[in-house]
Amino acid sequence: MTRSIDAVRIIEAKRDGNELDDDEIDWIVDGYTRGVVPPEQMSALAMAVYFRGMTDREIARWTAAMVDSGTRLDLSDLTRAGRRVPTVDKHSTGGVGDSVTLVLTPLLATWELAVPQLSGRGLGHTGGTLDKLEAIPGWRADLDAATRRRILEETGAVICAAGADLAPADRALYALRDVTGTVPSIPMLAASIMSKKIAEGTGALVLDVKCGSGAFRPDRADADELARVMVAIGTAAGVRTSALVTANHTPLGRAVGNAVEVAECVEILAGGGPPDMVDLTCALAQEALAAVGIDDDPRERLRDGRAMDSFRAMISAQGGDPDAALPVAAHTEELRAPDSGELTWDALGVGRASWLAGAGRTRPGETVDPAAGVLLHRVEGDPVRAGEVVATVHAGDPGRVPAALTELASALEIGAPGTARGPAGVVLGRLRGW
Repeated sequence: MTRSIDAVRIIEAKRDGNELDDDEIDWIVDGYTRGVVPPEQMSALAMAVYFRGMTDREIARWTAAMVDSGTRLDLSDLTRAGRRVPTVDKHSTGGVGDSVTLVLTPLLATWELAVPQLSGRGLGHTGGTLDKLEAIPGWRADLDAATRRRILEETGAVICAAGADLAPADRALYALRDVTGTVPSIPMLAASIMSKKIAEGTGALVLDVKCGSGAFRPDRADADELARVMVAIGTAAGVRTSALVTANHTPLGRAVGNAVEVAECVEILAGGGPPDMVDLTCALAQEALAAVGIDDDPRERLRDGRAMDSFRAMISAQGGDPDAALPVAAHTEELRAPDSGELTWDALGVGRASWLAGAGRTRPGETVDPAAGVLLHRVEGDPVRAGEVVATVHAGDPGRVPAALTELASALEIGAPGTARGPAGVVLGRLRGW
């Protein structure tokens, strides 16, 4: 006898705290992706999951069902210069000032491996990797599978948008979760991230799971649990997965926006840049290299120009001009310290200020101002004097400056010596599935 499965019974089961079986998960994910299950029913299930959670087995199956909704790429036979190479990728859960991907991807490609980095766009106070790179004239985010593979074989590095054929269930479910208040659900968040990473075909993956006010999950305990769940999903799917839990209570680096972050990344690739960005990039690089059996020092390749050469090759391969001038904001306004003392920044407030200046969007599909953002002249822990310039707001629309400046001022605190909490990017925990 054929088993009868329907959405209402699945919703009721999860509402009551029961575990869904494999058939029920496969059926509901497939049904929603194909339009058989209506949005109101999937919304109810998402809210039930938000409150009731899922077991590790349920999460792994939910992720597998989303991967199976589309194409799973096979990069196991990828070659560079005629030799087969391992693949490794990195994912960040999102944070303020986090442009590590722009440096890390070409840096890793200086070894004999390939980095198939699928990235997304920003929404709200956290920036999107693709938005940042699109500040480079000519650079293209949308590549078909054949082009992605060709660039990987030629340069070892690609940063692009996920194709419509990869985990289409995730695209449909994220749009629903975004308008129903269920995006922070750890089971669904973990499955969303990992379904795309598994589908892209990488053999190894390092996760940067952030906590602090600038992070998607500010609480450290939530970040630890998200890291644990994602490592378990990746390991179960045969991807060599590890996670670093890192701090984002204050912005990473000094730039928050699009073109301003690209400029900062170029500075790092030239051997300079903010120490916190360099330290986190190298920590993630070492973790990624360890996953594919390489023991080496990434700092040397930032200093000697190899990472810069790799970045330029990657940008050129995707239609960008690495020598072109980046967009510059038509309007700037400085923020000055109201008192003397030790400075602290709240990451969320700085991220919101950049968003209000035009660097972010409030809903998918909105355009962003590539030149908008915030530059910090003093960072967490720096001593400052009253009246000293501590930050600058950049905007194309002068009407956006007052709100952005007000938000930035509210993110600033001047306290007594010893009140600072340390830099962003500090590694608070590590979890390996291998």
